[in-house]
Amino acid sequence: MEIDIGNALDSVATPGVSRATLERLDGRVADAHARIEAGLDGRDHGYAALALPETADPDAIQAAVDPIDCETLLVVGIGGSALGAATVADTLDLDIEVHTLDNVDPAHTRELLDSLDLSRTAIHVVSRSGTTAETLANFLVAREAMDAAGVDWTERTLVTTGQAGNLRNLAERHDLPALDVPTGVPGRFSALSTVALPAAALGGGDVEALLAGARSEAESLSGSLFETPAYAYGATSYALAQRGWRVNAMMPYAESLETFAEWFAQLWAESLGKEGVGQLPARALGATDQHSQLQLYRAGPRNAMVTLVRPRDRPDLPIPETDLEGLSYLGGASLGGLLDAEFEATEASLAAAGRPSIRVELERVDAHGLGELLYGMEAACILAGELFSIPTFEQPAVEWGKRAARGLLGGGEFEEARAVEEKTRLLID
Repeated sequence: MEIDIGNALDSVATPGVSRATLERLDGRVADAHARIEAGLDGRDHGYAALALPETADPDAIQAAVDPIDCETLLVVGIGGSALGAATVADTLDLDIEVHTLDNVDPAHTRELLDSLDLSRTAIHVVSRSGTTAETLANFLVAREAMDAAGVDWTERTLVTTGQAGNLRNLAERHDLPALDVPTGVPGRFSALSTVALPAAALGGGDVEALLAGARSEAESLSGSLFETPAYAYGATSYALAQRGWRVNAMMPYAESLETFAEWFAQLWAESLGKEGVGQLPARALGATDQHSQLQLYRAGPRNAMVTLVRPRDRPDLPIPETDLEGLSYLGGASLGGLLDAEFEATEASLAAAGRPSIRVELERVDAHGLGELLYGMEAACILAGELFSIPTFEQPAVEWGKRAARGLLGGGEFEEARAVEEKTRLLID
């Protein structure tokens, strides 16, 4: 992974980050790196995510999925318990279809289950606690659908959960293959683990290459942002946020990375949105959103930096010659060449308007490249959290909502549930 922060400098963006500022900030990066290293060595909560390229066990994952034969995988989870698998599945060319049930919209759940051949579908249900309401509800619905279709769900279910809890008990009672969630790793940092990698293993993806890509990025971590691509991204994003650029639009120029932008949005928002700081992540897709969102980023409020991601090497498709007036310049070109031109035009357009952008380039979109990208963004996020001086690995706002919902459903007495009764109303009929 290579990072170009040139268009975030004050010679381009207004306001931007000066070289002198980056030099001063590099001292803080060195201090933050020392804390990160200590947390990593001690496998402290959250920092343990950066050890996953070494601690993840591909053999155990493969052994868990070996008994399962399927054409479709249904991942039942929410947030980090589903987005990592969705990103892996959508980025890599797997041999199976992968769908996620990560919402409890009854219309969507019913439509999805009705569309699947459940006799050729496997379920991977993921919940650290084994009590996540949305996940368990969707799993119970999917399990009943299999029963109704005459399918033995116990032959087609894989569990990833903690050492104890409802799902662990269920797995033991029905002798289901079960994997442990990694200790000390929040869900949004778990893509390189038993949470997401079973999807790749079931679909013939190269799990070893994913982890190797992550390891190569881990080996680049040093105490300087000028030597570490992940830290360059995290530190520059932090510096831009401090200058008022409080939106971070993640804009990959590869269709297969669209879900990666969604994964990034959770990572960045849930980790950094605390104590009045952070950046609002926006999801975009190049070149599609050049024709929509770019208008706002270039000419709207001066609050959005754009992260442009592309592979250097990609499959290509030639554009046929044409005699249509005004389009002859396209003949002999290719879709890949056009996409690269769109990328560079967007980058130049933002710079011409004094808006900052950061370029992220991968050698190619494959398992190794995805491993680099996922690990790099996790390390960048952790570094940014250190610079913001916030508890990166906590999510109190998320937990508040969970308690409120559980109380409303009769799952216990929670003060947060009572806040629903106090809602201010101004009805317009």
